Formats: sequence, C-alpha cells, structure tokens
Amino acid sequence: MKILVTGAKGFIGKNLIAELRNRKYTEILEYDRDTDPSLLEEFCIEAEFVFHLAGVNRPEEESEFMEDNFGFTSDLLNSLKKHNNSCPVMISSSIQAELNNPYGESKKAGEDLLFDYGKETGAKVIVYRFPNVFGKWCRPNYNSAVATFCHNVAHDLPIKVNDPNVVMNLVYIDDVVNELINALESKENIVDSFCEVPVVHNITLGEIVELIYSFKNSREDRTVPNTSDEFAKKLYSTYLSYLPEDKFSYELKMNVDQRGSFTEFIKTPDRGQVSVNISKPEITKGNHWHHTKNEKFLVVSGKGVIRFRKIDSDKVLEYFVSGDKMEVVDIPTGYTHNIENLGDSDMVTIMWANESFDPEKPDTYYLEV
Repeated sequence: MKILVTGAKGFIGKNLIAELRNRKYTEILEYDRDTDPSLLEEFCIEAEFVFHLAGVNRPEEESEFMEDNFGFTSDLLNSLKKHNNSCPVMISSSIQAELNNPYGESKKAGEDLLFDYGKETGAKVIVYRFPNVFGKWCRPNYNSAVATFCHNVAHDLPIKVNDPNVVMNLVYIDDVVNELINALESKENIVDSFCEVPVVHNITLGEIVELIYSFKNSREDRTVPNTSDEFAKKLYSTYLSYLPEDKFSYELKMNVDQRGSFTEFIKTPDRGQVSVNISKPEITKGNHWHHTKNEKFLVVSGKGVIRFRKIDSDKVLEYFVSGDKMEVVDIPTGYTHNIENLGDSDMVTIMWANESFDPEKPDTYYLEV
C-alpha cells in the first residue's frame, strides 16, 4: 500500500512514519513544507491512503491559520479529485474546532471541507479531533506545555505555571500512532461523526510539573517512577527524550571498604531496592538475619558460596554460585546468611530486597552462620 503522509516531518508525522516502517509499510510518500510542490500531484495519483497531518498552530500572522489549515487541505483534496483518486483520507483536527478562535475556525473549516469531499466523491473520510498530544520529538517552547516543561527541567531552565489547577486532557503519541494505524486498517475508534484516541489522560498542570521534577530528582535519590501508573510511565519516557545528549549518564555512590563495595542502584516505595555488591577474593559478607526483610541474590561474575543457618539450628546449608550460571538464590527470613568469594577475582552480586533500606528500621541482626 502506498501511504501519503503530509506534515511528514512534524511531531505526529515523524512518529507515525517510524512506526509504519516498524510494521513493514515500506511505500510511504512523505510530504512536508520543504517538499517540491510538484510532487503533490504525483503523490495524489499514487496514494492508496492519506494521512493529512500538515497544518500550523502558531503562525506569525492569524491569516496563516486559514491559508495553511484550510487552504492546503483544499489543494490536497482538489488534486485527489483531479486524478479520480477516491482513497481514504484521514485528517488531524483539534478539540479547538469547537471554539471560536482563528485556529479552531480554520480546523473546523478543514473538517467541513473533508466531509463535503466525502459526500461528493464517496471516499472514506476520517476526522480525528486531538486534544493535547505529548511524547518524544515534540518541539519545546512552542505550543506544548509538556514538551516545554520536560525540556526546560532536563536542561536546568526555569518554567512558568500560571495556574497549577488547570486540568489538561492529554493523549500520548504512541496511543495516537496506534489509533492512526487502526484507521489505516479500518479499525478506527468512531464516536459520532468523529474518531478519537481511546486513551485520554486528565491531569492538572501542577501534578505534571511535580512528576517531572520527581524524575529529575530520581537520579539523586535513586528512585524510579511508579510505572503501574500509565500516565507516569508515558511522561517519564517523554522526559528522558529531552535529556541533554551529554547528560545521559549519572554516577552512583559506591560504599567502598577493604572487602569490596556496595552500591544502591534503584529504590522504589513498593517494589523494594536493587543493589550491586562486589566482594574481593576470600572475603565473606553478611552474617546477619531478618524478621521480615527478604532478598534475592544473583551472582553475575566470579564464584562463591551462600551459606544459611536457621537461627535456632546448627545445620548449615550451602549454595554454590557462579557467574557462569544465572541462578537466583532466595534469602528467607529467620535464616542467618553470608556470601563468600571463593574465586581469585572480584565476585559481583546483584541483590534485591523487598524494601528500601531504612536506617531507623534496618531489620538486620548480626549472627555468625
């Protein structure tokens, strides 16, 4: 199938084309502002589906709203009619089409034009009224508050929030792209005469800003977002896409002594903590037990032994571990335990605990195995 995408270099267009290619749609006709205008005729002859995403939302002159959002749509549809091409046409409109402002009026005019075109030609027409769209590759400091907040916070620049209680209706770019490809495959989500992205997030500006700053601070406190919250997961992915290219990495605090080191990697309020333990040759660490805290050990390099003894027993259990075999060892409660490096090189162990370390309630009691 030959697919024409107008606004191919825009935010939605770039994401859509990338996913179309992922899904093995290879014949994509890309049209944007810098495309030779003569190619529009050629594309309108060949196209078997049209994603009309081109438009303006922040021009220098108000007249450009109608010239671009209505005028180019008219040119596109006239070209399709000229060549008797009645392929399906999808147009990206806006929830502002219901409002009495120059941008909304230009979007409403484009919608009406497309509906009339469908009646005249019999072509299938698909109109999406998008709310605010957020995600990677959206231009910051332009017309997206989320893009601006993510970019500025990631670059240590100030942000301005006039009213933190304003509620935003947001759709995520991946959900938009999935829905557009559903439309391509005749599975669009129709509500009355229009189509909608089925997943919409309603959240205040203040809550968005609070989340974004928590993402920035997570490098210091070693936390990760609650990814069971769909919006937080999507916003965190968006935030990371705005990191400065020389700031992708960050250091962790290594607690180093003669035995090796212990470094906290990730801490969560509800899924515990992940740490990296490095033991020098012939070193034994541990010799303690817990009431409720439990752990999982995974040796990824070197070799050693994990020993256990129930605190009221003399029986010692041994589990030999090695980076040559990915094997997780559970550390049950009520067993004092230690881990000894039996090799001649450093032994590296990934350790998970069911709770983040709390110095006020360590639940850790020294006892030799």
